[in-house]
Amino acid sequence: MQAPVVFMNTNSERQTGRQAQISNITAAKAVADIIRTCLGPNAMLKMLLDPMGGIVLTNDGHAILREIDVAHPAAKSMIELSRTQDEEVGDGTTTVIILAGEILAQAFPYIEKNIHPVIVIQALKQAMADALEIIHKVSKPIDTENDEAMVKLIAAAIGTKYVAKWSDLMCRLALKAVKTVMSQDGEHKEIDIKRYVKVEKIPGGEIEDSVVLDGVLLNKDVTHPKMRRHIENPRIILLDCPLEYKKGESQTNVEITKEEDWSRLLEIEEEQVKLMCEHILEFKPDLVITEKGVSDLAQHYLLKGGCTALRRLKKSDNNRIARATGATIVNRVEDLKESDVGLKCGLFKVEQVGDEYFSYIVKCQEPRACTVVLRGPSKDILNEIDRNLQDAMAVTRNVFFEPSLSPGGGATEMAVSVGLSEKAKSIEGVQQWPYQAVADAFEVIPRTLVQNCGGNPIRTISQLRAKHANGEFTYGVDGETGKLVDMNEYGIWEPEVIKLQSVKTAIESASLLLRVDDIVSGVKKSS
Repeated sequence: MQAPVVFMNTNSERQTGRQAQISNITAAKAVADIIRTCLGPNAMLKMLLDPMGGIVLTNDGHAILREIDVAHPAAKSMIELSRTQDEEVGDGTTTVIILAGEILAQAFPYIEKNIHPVIVIQALKQAMADALEIIHKVSKPIDTENDEAMVKLIAAAIGTKYVAKWSDLMCRLALKAVKTVMSQDGEHKEIDIKRYVKVEKIPGGEIEDSVVLDGVLLNKDVTHPKMRRHIENPRIILLDCPLEYKKGESQTNVEITKEEDWSRLLEIEEEQVKLMCEHILEFKPDLVITEKGVSDLAQHYLLKGGCTALRRLKKSDNNRIARATGATIVNRVEDLKESDVGLKCGLFKVEQVGDEYFSYIVKCQEPRACTVVLRGPSKDILNEIDRNLQDAMAVTRNVFFEPSLSPGGGATEMAVSVGLSEKAKSIEGVQQWPYQAVADAFEVIPRTLVQNCGGNPIRTISQLRAKHANGEFTYGVDGETGKLVDMNEYGIWEPEVIKLQSVKTAIESASLLLRVDDIVSGVKKSS
Protein backbone atom coordinates (compact mmCIF):
# COMPACT_ATOMS: atom_id res chain seq x y z
CA MET A 1 0.00 0.00 0.00
CA GLN A 2 1.36 3.35 -1.03
CA ALA A 3 1.98 5.89 1.75
CA PRO A 4 -0.11 9.05 1.50
CA VAL A 5 1.83 12.05 0.22
CA VAL A 6 1.60 15.21 2.33
CA PHE A 7 2.35 18.43 0.53
CA MET A 8 3.83 20.95 2.96
CA ASN A 9 3.99 24.57 2.04
CA THR A 10 7.61 25.46 2.69
CA ASN A 11 6.80 29.19 2.70
CA SER A 12 4.23 28.80 5.45
CA GLU A 13 4.16 31.63 7.98
CA ARG A 14 4.45 29.26 10.93
CA GLN A 15 7.51 27.97 12.73
CA THR A 16 7.13 25.46 15.50
CA GLY A 17 9.16 23.81 18.25
CA ARG A 18 12.88 23.54 17.63
CA GLN A 19 12.66 25.54 14.44
CA ALA A 20 11.10 28.51 16.27
CA GLN A 21 13.69 28.46 19.04
CA ILE A 22 16.59 28.25 16.59
CA SER A 23 15.11 31.10 14.58
CA ASN A 24 14.71 33.24 17.74
CA ILE A 25 18.25 32.59 18.93
CA THR A 26 19.66 33.40 15.48
CA ALA A 27 17.71 36.70 15.35
CA ALA A 28 18.80 37.67 18.87
CA LYS A 29 22.44 36.93 18.01
CA ALA A 30 22.16 39.02 14.85
CA VAL A 31 20.97 42.05 16.86
CA ALA A 32 23.75 41.54 19.43
CA ASP A 33 26.36 41.32 16.65
CA ILE A 34 25.27 44.67 15.23
CA ILE A 35 26.21 46.57 18.36
CA ARG A 36 28.99 44.37 19.67
CA THR A 37 31.59 46.80 18.32
CA CYS A 38 29.94 49.67 20.25
CA LEU A 39 31.23 48.56 23.64
CA GLY A 40 34.13 50.22 25.41
CA PRO A 41 36.18 53.39 24.97
CA ASN A 42 37.48 52.32 21.55
CA ALA A 43 33.96 51.71 20.30
CA MET A 44 33.29 52.04 16.60
CA LEU A 45 30.61 54.44 15.39
CA LYS A 46 27.57 53.45 13.39
CA MET A 47 26.25 55.64 10.60
CA LEU A 48 22.48 55.47 10.39
CA LEU A 49 20.18 56.86 7.75
CA ASP A 50 16.90 57.92 9.28
CA PRO A 51 13.61 57.79 7.30
CA MET A 52 13.87 61.50 6.46
CA GLY A 53 17.25 60.96 4.81
CA GLY A 54 19.25 62.54 7.63
CA ILE A 55 22.39 60.93 9.03
CA VAL A 56 22.96 59.95 12.65
CA LEU A 57 26.49 59.15 13.82
CA THR A 58 26.61 57.47 17.22
CA ASN A 59 27.94 54.60 19.28
CA ASP A 60 25.10 54.70 21.82
CA GLY A 61 23.56 51.21 21.67
CA HIS A 62 20.06 52.46 22.39
CA ALA A 63 20.16 55.23 19.78
CA ILE A 64 21.33 52.71 17.14
CA LEU A 65 18.70 50.08 17.90
CA ARG A 66 15.98 52.72 17.98
CA GLU A 67 16.68 53.54 14.34
CA ILE A 68 16.92 49.94 13.10
CA ASP A 69 13.91 48.52 11.32
CA VAL A 70 13.51 44.78 11.91
CA ALA A 71 10.81 42.31 10.97
CA HIS A 72 11.64 39.33 13.18
CA PRO A 73 9.63 39.29 16.43
CA ALA A 74 12.57 38.02 18.52
CA ALA A 75 14.81 40.78 17.19
CA LYS A 76 12.08 43.29 18.02
CA SER A 77 11.92 42.05 21.59
CA MET A 78 15.71 42.41 21.88
CA ILE A 79 15.40 46.04 20.77
CA GLU A 80 12.70 46.57 23.38
CA LEU A 81 15.25 45.37 25.94
CA SER A 82 17.57 48.27 25.30
CA ARG A 83 14.62 50.66 25.61
CA THR A 84 13.66 49.16 28.97
CA GLN A 85 17.25 49.41 30.18
CA ASP A 86 17.46 53.01 28.99
CA GLU A 87 14.26 54.04 30.77
CA GLU A 88 15.04 52.16 33.97
CA VAL A 89 18.67 53.09 34.55
CA GLY A 90 19.80 55.09 31.50
CA ASP A 91 23.04 53.22 30.85
CA GLY A 92 24.26 49.71 30.01
CA THR A 93 22.04 49.43 26.92
CA THR A 94 24.82 47.89 24.82
CA THR A 95 25.87 45.50 27.59
CA VAL A 96 22.38 44.13 28.08
CA ILE A 97 21.91 43.27 24.40
CA ILE A 98 25.33 41.64 24.04
CA LEU A 99 24.76 39.65 27.23
CA ALA A 100 21.29 38.45 26.25
CA GLY A 101 22.53 37.45 22.76
CA GLU A 102 25.48 35.55 24.23
CA ILE A 103 23.36 33.70 26.85
CA LEU A 104 21.08 32.51 24.06
CA ALA A 105 24.04 31.51 21.91
CA GLN A 106 25.56 29.50 24.78
CA ALA A 107 22.21 27.81 25.55
CA PHE A 108 21.72 26.91 21.86
CA PRO A 109 23.67 23.57 21.88
CA TYR A 110 21.54 22.29 24.77
CA ILE A 111 18.33 23.07 22.90
CA GLU A 112 19.80 21.17 19.94
CA LYS A 113 20.56 18.21 22.21
CA ASN A 114 16.87 17.98 23.03
CA ILE A 115 17.12 19.26 26.60
CA HIS A 116 13.71 20.70 27.41
CA PRO A 117 13.67 24.53 27.35
CA VAL A 118 12.02 24.60 30.80
CA ILE A 119 15.06 22.86 32.34
CA VAL A 120 17.34 25.38 30.63
CA ILE A 121 15.18 28.24 31.94
CA GLN A 122 15.29 26.90 35.52
CA ALA A 123 19.08 26.83 35.30
CA LEU A 124 19.09 30.42 33.96
CA LYS A 125 16.87 31.61 36.83
CA GLN A 126 19.13 29.91 39.37
CA ALA A 127 22.18 31.49 37.72
CA MET A 128 20.51 34.92 37.81
CA ALA A 129 19.90 34.74 41.57
CA ASP A 130 23.52 33.69 42.18
CA ALA A 131 24.87 36.34 39.79
CA LEU A 132 23.03 39.13 41.63
CA GLU A 133 24.55 37.93 44.92
CA ILE A 134 28.07 37.95 43.43
CA ILE A 135 27.60 41.49 42.03
CA HIS A 136 26.48 42.67 45.45
CA LYS A 137 29.53 41.05 47.03
CA VAL A 138 32.07 42.78 44.75
CA SER A 139 30.40 46.21 45.08
CA LYS A 140 31.40 48.98 47.46
CA PRO A 141 29.49 52.03 48.83
CA ILE A 142 30.23 55.61 47.70
CA ASP A 143 29.78 58.96 49.43
CA THR A 144 27.44 61.04 47.22
CA GLU A 145 28.62 64.27 48.90
CA ASN A 146 32.17 63.75 47.60
CA ASP A 147 32.09 65.63 44.28
CA GLU A 148 35.48 64.40 43.05
CA ALA A 149 34.51 60.73 43.52
CA MET A 150 31.18 61.38 41.78
CA VAL A 151 32.86 63.07 38.81
CA LYS A 152 35.19 60.07 38.44
CA LEU A 153 32.23 57.72 38.49
CA ILE A 154 30.28 59.66 35.85
CA ALA A 155 33.46 59.83 33.75
CA ALA A 156 33.47 56.02 33.67
CA ALA A 157 29.93 56.04 32.26
CA ILE A 158 30.70 58.47 29.43
CA GLY A 159 34.34 57.49 28.87
CA THR A 160 33.23 55.33 25.95
CA LYS A 161 31.25 58.10 24.31
CA TYR A 162 31.97 60.91 21.89
CA VAL A 163 32.18 63.52 24.69
CA ALA A 164 35.04 61.71 26.49
CA LYS A 165 37.32 64.55 25.32
CA TRP A 166 35.41 67.05 27.46
CA SER A 167 34.75 64.41 30.09
CA ASP A 168 35.38 66.58 33.16
CA LEU A 169 33.14 69.39 31.92
CA MET A 170 30.28 67.03 31.01
CA CYS A 171 30.50 65.18 34.34
CA ARG A 172 30.31 68.42 36.28
CA LEU A 173 27.36 69.59 34.17
CA ALA A 174 25.51 66.31 34.82
CA LEU A 175 26.30 66.37 38.55
CA LYS A 176 25.22 69.99 38.96
CA ALA A 177 21.99 69.45 36.97
CA VAL A 178 20.99 66.38 39.01
CA LYS A 179 21.85 68.06 42.33
CA THR A 180 19.78 71.08 41.30
CA VAL A 181 16.59 69.13 40.58
CA MET A 182 16.91 66.71 43.50
CA SER A 183 14.27 67.29 46.13
CA GLN A 184 14.11 65.27 49.33
CA ASP A 185 11.00 64.89 51.43
CA GLY A 186 12.06 62.94 54.54
CA GLU A 187 13.10 59.50 53.29
CA HIS A 188 11.58 60.06 49.85
CA LYS A 189 13.93 61.37 47.14
CA GLU A 190 12.64 62.74 43.87
CA ILE A 191 14.96 63.29 40.90
CA ASP A 192 12.93 63.88 37.75
CA ILE A 193 15.47 64.57 35.00
CA LYS A 194 12.97 64.29 32.15
CA ARG A 195 10.65 67.01 33.43
CA TYR A 196 12.91 69.47 35.20
CA VAL A 197 16.20 69.41 33.31
CA LYS A 198 15.89 71.09 29.93
CA VAL A 199 18.78 70.76 27.50
CA GLU A 200 18.96 73.75 25.17
CA LYS A 201 21.25 73.15 22.18
CA ILE A 202 22.60 76.33 20.61
CA PRO A 203 24.92 75.80 17.62
CA GLY A 204 27.97 78.05 17.63
CA GLY A 205 30.61 78.83 20.22
CA GLU A 206 32.96 76.38 21.93
CA ILE A 207 31.89 73.17 23.67
CA GLU A 208 33.68 74.58 26.76
CA ASP A 209 31.04 77.36 26.89
CA SER A 210 28.35 74.87 27.96
CA VAL A 211 26.85 75.67 31.39
CA VAL A 212 24.11 74.69 33.79
CA LEU A 213 21.93 77.73 34.54
CA ASP A 214 20.39 78.11 37.99
CA GLY A 215 17.04 78.78 36.38
CA VAL A 216 15.35 78.50 33.01
CA LEU A 217 16.31 79.56 29.47
CA LEU A 218 13.59 80.16 26.88
CA ASN A 219 13.92 80.62 23.15
CA LYS A 220 11.66 83.68 23.31
CA ASP A 221 11.80 87.44 22.99
CA VAL A 222 9.54 89.96 24.75
CA THR A 223 6.27 90.63 22.94
CA HIS A 224 6.67 94.41 22.61
CA PRO A 225 9.95 96.07 21.55
CA LYS A 226 9.70 98.78 24.27
CA MET A 227 9.31 96.36 27.16
CA ARG A 228 12.19 96.06 29.64
CA ARG A 229 14.76 93.41 28.77
CA HIS A 230 16.78 93.47 31.99
CA ILE A 231 14.99 93.20 35.34
CA GLU A 232 16.62 92.41 38.67
CA ASN A 233 14.59 90.48 41.27
CA PRO A 234 11.45 90.45 39.11
CA ARG A 235 7.99 89.63 40.47
CA ILE A 236 6.78 86.91 38.12
CA ILE A 237 3.20 85.88 37.29
CA LEU A 238 2.58 82.67 35.32
CA LEU A 239 -0.68 82.25 33.41
CA ASP A 240 -2.33 79.50 31.46
CA CYS A 241 -4.94 81.72 29.79
CA PRO A 242 -4.94 84.11 26.85
CA LEU A 243 -4.72 87.86 27.49
CA GLU A 244 -7.06 88.61 24.60
CA TYR A 245 -10.74 89.39 24.21
CA LYS A 246 -12.71 86.17 24.42
CA LYS A 247 -14.99 85.91 21.41
CA GLY A 248 -18.37 84.26 21.80
CA GLU A 249 -18.61 80.53 21.26
CA SER A 250 -19.57 79.19 17.83
CA GLN A 251 -22.91 80.16 16.29
CA THR A 252 -22.87 83.58 17.94
CA ASN A 253 -24.56 86.03 15.60
CA VAL A 254 -24.59 89.74 16.22
CA GLU A 255 -26.85 91.97 14.15
CA ILE A 256 -26.01 95.63 14.20
CA THR A 257 -28.57 98.17 13.11
CA LYS A 258 -26.99 101.45 14.22
CA GLU A 259 -23.48 102.54 13.43
CA GLU A 260 -22.78 103.51 17.07
CA ASP A 261 -23.41 99.91 18.12
CA TRP A 262 -20.42 98.77 16.12
CA SER A 263 -18.07 101.18 17.88
CA ARG A 264 -19.71 100.19 21.20
CA LEU A 265 -18.88 96.55 20.43
CA LEU A 266 -15.23 97.41 19.91
CA GLU A 267 -15.25 99.48 23.10
CA ILE A 268 -16.53 96.48 25.07
CA GLU A 269 -13.60 94.42 23.72
CA GLU A 270 -11.19 97.13 24.83
CA GLU A 271 -12.76 97.42 28.27
CA GLN A 272 -12.60 93.68 28.77
CA VAL A 273 -8.88 93.49 27.93
CA LYS A 274 -8.19 96.62 30.02
CA LEU A 275 -9.96 95.05 33.00
CA MET A 276 -7.84 91.89 32.71
CA CYS A 277 -4.63 93.89 32.55
CA GLU A 278 -5.62 96.11 35.49
CA HIS A 279 -6.34 93.01 37.53
CA ILE A 280 -2.87 91.67 36.75
CA LEU A 281 -1.16 95.03 37.41
CA GLU A 282 -2.70 95.20 40.90
CA PHE A 283 -0.02 92.70 41.93
CA LYS A 284 2.76 94.96 40.56
CA PRO A 285 4.41 92.21 38.47
CA ASP A 286 7.58 92.88 36.46
CA LEU A 287 7.14 89.85 34.23
CA VAL A 288 3.98 88.12 32.99
CA ILE A 289 4.40 84.80 31.19
CA THR A 290 1.49 83.00 29.52
CA GLU A 291 1.13 79.76 27.58
CA LYS A 292 -1.42 81.41 25.27
CA GLY A 293 -1.52 84.64 23.27
CA VAL A 294 -1.26 88.30 24.32
CA SER A 295 -3.20 90.76 22.17
CA ASP A 296 -1.71 94.08 20.98
CA LEU A 297 -4.02 95.95 23.30
CA ALA A 298 -2.99 93.89 26.32
CA GLN A 299 0.67 94.53 25.42
CA HIS A 300 -0.05 98.26 25.40
CA TYR A 301 -1.66 98.24 28.87
CA LEU A 302 1.03 96.00 30.35
CA LEU A 303 3.75 98.24 28.89
CA LYS A 304 2.06 101.30 30.46
CA GLY A 305 2.06 99.43 33.78
CA GLY A 306 5.83 98.84 33.43
CA CYS A 307 5.44 95.11 32.94
CA THR A 308 7.23 92.79 30.49
CA ALA A 309 5.29 89.93 28.81
CA LEU A 310 6.29 86.62 27.19
CA ARG A 311 3.73 84.53 25.33
CA ARG A 312 3.06 81.09 23.80
CA LEU A 313 5.25 79.09 26.14
CA LYS A 314 5.28 75.30 26.19
CA LYS A 315 3.50 73.72 29.13
CA SER A 316 6.70 71.93 30.18
CA ASP A 317 8.69 75.21 30.20
CA ASN A 318 6.02 76.90 32.28
CA ASN A 319 6.17 74.07 34.82
CA ARG A 320 9.96 74.48 35.06
CA ILE A 321 9.66 78.23 35.62
CA ALA A 322 7.03 77.61 38.31
CA ARG A 323 9.39 75.22 40.09
CA ALA A 324 12.40 77.51 39.75
CA THR A 325 10.76 80.79 40.79
CA GLY A 326 8.18 79.59 43.31
CA ALA A 327 5.28 81.01 41.26
CA THR A 328 1.98 79.18 40.77
CA ILE A 329 0.48 78.76 37.30
CA VAL A 330 -2.97 80.42 37.30
CA ASN A 331 -5.74 79.45 34.90
CA ARG A 332 -7.92 82.57 35.20
CA VAL A 333 -6.76 86.13 35.74
CA GLU A 334 -9.59 86.58 38.28
CA ASP A 335 -8.10 83.84 40.48
CA LEU A 336 -4.74 85.59 41.01
CA LYS A 337 -3.55 85.88 44.63
CA GLU A 338 -0.43 87.45 46.13
CA SER A 339 0.86 83.98 47.02
CA ASP A 340 0.89 83.03 43.31
CA VAL A 341 3.61 85.59 42.49
CA GLY A 342 7.12 84.12 42.02
CA LEU A 343 9.79 85.97 44.02
CA LYS A 344 12.75 83.54 43.96
CA CYS A 345 14.27 84.75 40.68
CA GLY A 346 17.31 87.06 40.84
CA LEU A 347 17.50 88.23 37.24
CA PHE A 348 15.47 88.32 34.02
CA LYS A 349 17.35 89.29 30.86
CA VAL A 350 16.98 88.88 27.12
CA GLU A 351 20.12 88.26 25.07
CA GLN A 352 20.80 87.57 21.44
CA VAL A 353 22.81 84.39 20.82
CA GLY A 354 23.60 83.83 17.15
CA ASP A 355 20.49 84.77 15.20
CA GLU A 356 17.99 84.13 17.96
CA TYR A 357 16.82 85.84 21.13
CA PHE A 358 16.83 83.96 24.43
CA SER A 359 15.16 84.93 27.69
CA TYR A 360 17.09 84.03 30.82
CA ILE A 361 15.26 83.61 34.13
CA VAL A 362 18.30 82.95 36.31
CA LYS A 363 19.95 83.42 39.72
CA CYS A 364 17.04 81.62 41.35
CA GLN A 365 17.28 80.62 45.02
CA GLU A 366 16.99 76.82 45.34
CA PRO A 367 15.72 76.53 41.75
CA ARG A 368 14.90 72.74 41.71
CA ALA A 369 14.64 73.04 37.90
CA CYS A 370 17.43 73.99 35.53
CA THR A 371 18.52 74.39 31.95
CA VAL A 372 21.72 72.94 30.52
CA VAL A 373 22.99 75.15 27.70
CA LEU A 374 25.08 73.13 25.23
CA ARG A 375 27.25 74.96 22.72
CA GLY A 376 29.15 73.35 19.88
CA PRO A 377 30.12 73.56 16.23
CA SER A 378 27.15 71.82 14.57
CA LYS A 379 23.70 70.35 15.15
CA ASP A 380 24.88 66.74 14.71
CA ILE A 381 27.60 67.10 17.31
CA LEU A 382 25.19 68.80 19.73
CA ASN A 383 22.68 65.96 19.33
CA GLU A 384 25.36 63.39 20.14
CA ILE A 385 26.54 65.41 23.17
CA ASP A 386 22.94 65.64 24.32
CA ARG A 387 22.53 61.83 24.10
CA ASN A 388 25.73 61.34 26.10
CA LEU A 389 24.73 63.93 28.69
CA GLN A 390 21.41 62.16 29.23
CA ASP A 391 23.37 58.97 30.01
CA ALA A 392 25.62 60.85 32.42
CA MET A 393 22.64 62.36 34.24
CA ALA A 394 20.89 58.99 34.46
CA VAL A 395 24.01 57.44 36.00
CA THR A 396 24.27 60.29 38.51
CA ARG A 397 20.61 59.90 39.40
CA ASN A 398 21.04 56.17 40.02
CA VAL A 399 23.96 56.73 42.35
CA PHE A 400 21.98 59.21 44.41
CA PHE A 401 19.23 56.61 44.78
CA GLU A 402 21.59 53.64 45.36
CA PRO A 403 25.04 54.83 46.45
CA SER A 404 26.88 51.61 45.64
CA LEU A 405 29.45 50.89 42.90
CA SER A 406 30.67 47.82 41.04
CA PRO A 407 34.10 47.59 39.32
CA GLY A 408 33.94 48.37 35.58
CA GLY A 409 36.03 47.22 32.63
CA GLY A 410 34.41 43.78 32.57
CA ALA A 411 35.63 43.03 36.13
CA THR A 412 32.13 42.50 37.55
CA GLU A 413 31.12 40.25 34.64
CA MET A 414 34.31 38.21 35.02
CA ALA A 415 33.72 37.88 38.76
CA VAL A 416 30.21 36.58 38.03
CA SER A 417 31.56 34.18 35.39
CA VAL A 418 34.19 32.70 37.72
CA GLY A 419 31.75 32.58 40.65
CA LEU A 420 29.07 30.78 38.61
CA SER A 421 31.62 28.31 37.16
CA GLU A 422 32.61 27.41 40.71
CA LYS A 423 28.99 26.92 41.75
CA ALA A 424 28.18 24.88 38.62
CA LYS A 425 30.36 22.06 39.92
CA SER A 426 28.03 21.53 42.88
CA ILE A 427 24.88 21.35 40.72
CA GLU A 428 23.66 17.87 39.93
CA GLY A 429 21.92 16.59 36.84
CA VAL A 430 21.32 18.09 33.44
CA GLN A 431 20.91 21.62 34.81
CA GLN A 432 24.65 21.89 35.34
CA TRP A 433 25.30 22.46 31.63
CA PRO A 434 22.98 25.40 30.94
CA TYR A 435 24.10 26.88 34.31
CA GLN A 436 27.71 26.64 33.12
CA ALA A 437 26.59 28.19 29.81
CA VAL A 438 25.51 31.35 31.66
CA ALA A 439 28.92 31.46 33.38
CA ASP A 440 30.62 31.26 29.95
CA ALA A 441 28.27 33.89 28.51
CA PHE A 442 29.36 36.50 31.06
CA GLU A 443 32.88 36.37 29.67
CA VAL A 444 31.61 38.03 26.51
CA ILE A 445 31.85 41.53 28.03
CA PRO A 446 35.60 41.52 28.91
CA ARG A 447 36.27 39.56 25.69
CA THR A 448 34.48 42.15 23.56
CA LEU A 449 36.37 44.97 25.33
CA VAL A 450 39.68 43.29 24.41
CA GLN A 451 38.55 42.66 20.81
CA ASN A 452 37.36 46.25 20.34
CA CYS A 453 40.80 47.65 21.09
CA GLY A 454 42.60 45.12 18.93
CA GLY A 455 44.05 43.01 21.77
CA ASN A 456 44.53 39.25 21.99
CA PRO A 457 41.26 38.00 23.55
CA ILE A 458 42.29 34.37 24.27
CA ARG A 459 45.46 35.16 26.22
CA THR A 460 44.01 38.19 28.06
CA ILE A 461 40.84 36.41 29.15
CA SER A 462 42.84 33.40 30.41
CA GLN A 463 45.01 35.72 32.52
CA LEU A 464 41.93 37.58 33.77
CA ARG A 465 40.20 34.31 34.66
CA ALA A 466 43.28 33.28 36.67
CA LYS A 467 43.30 36.60 38.55
CA HIS A 468 39.64 36.23 39.49
CA ALA A 469 40.11 32.60 40.52
CA ASN A 470 42.67 33.90 43.06
CA GLY A 471 40.00 36.24 44.46
CA GLU A 472 41.27 39.46 42.84
CA PHE A 473 37.79 40.70 41.91
CA THR A 474 38.75 44.23 40.97
CA TYR A 475 40.85 43.23 37.95
CA GLY A 476 39.35 44.12 34.59
CA VAL A 477 40.32 45.15 31.07
CA ASP A 478 41.72 48.56 30.17
CA GLY A 479 39.50 49.43 27.21
CA GLU A 480 42.17 51.67 25.67
CA THR A 481 45.06 49.18 25.53
CA GLY A 482 43.48 45.76 26.11
CA LYS A 483 45.78 45.10 29.09
CA LEU A 484 44.70 43.87 32.51
CA VAL A 485 44.40 46.57 35.18
CA ASP A 486 43.21 46.81 38.78
CA MET A 487 40.05 48.92 38.77
CA ASN A 488 40.94 50.39 42.19
CA GLU A 489 43.93 52.11 40.57
CA TYR A 490 42.40 52.62 37.12
CA GLY A 491 39.32 54.16 38.72
CA ILE A 492 36.54 52.80 36.50
CA TRP A 493 33.49 52.10 38.64
CA GLU A 494 29.85 51.84 37.61
CA PRO A 495 26.64 52.08 39.65
CA GLU A 496 25.70 48.68 41.03
CA VAL A 497 22.09 49.23 40.04
CA ILE A 498 23.08 49.27 36.33
CA LYS A 499 24.88 45.94 36.64
CA LEU A 500 21.97 44.36 38.52
CA GLN A 501 19.46 45.64 35.98
CA SER A 502 21.58 44.43 33.01
CA VAL A 503 21.80 40.90 34.43
CA LYS A 504 18.11 40.74 35.31
CA THR A 505 16.98 42.11 31.95
CA ALA A 506 19.35 39.93 29.90
CA ILE A 507 18.54 36.64 31.64
CA GLU A 508 14.79 37.32 31.86
CA SER A 509 14.60 38.09 28.15
CA ALA A 510 16.70 35.04 27.22
CA SER A 511 14.31 32.88 29.27
CA LEU A 512 11.37 34.52 27.56
CA LEU A 513 12.69 33.79 24.07
CA LEU A 514 13.50 30.17 24.97
CA ARG A 515 9.96 29.74 26.15
CA VAL A 516 8.59 30.46 22.67
CA ASP A 517 7.88 27.29 20.72
CA ASP A 518 5.65 28.66 18.01
CA ILE A 519 5.89 31.71 15.78
CA VAL A 520 2.73 32.41 13.82
CA SER A 521 2.48 35.42 11.61
CA GLY A 522 -0.87 37.16 11.51
CA VAL A 523 0.14 39.09 8.41
CA LYS A 524 -1.25 37.82 5.13
CA LYS A 525 1.09 37.86 2.15
CA SER A 526 -0.25 39.92 -0.69
CA SER A 527 -0.49 37.70 -3.73
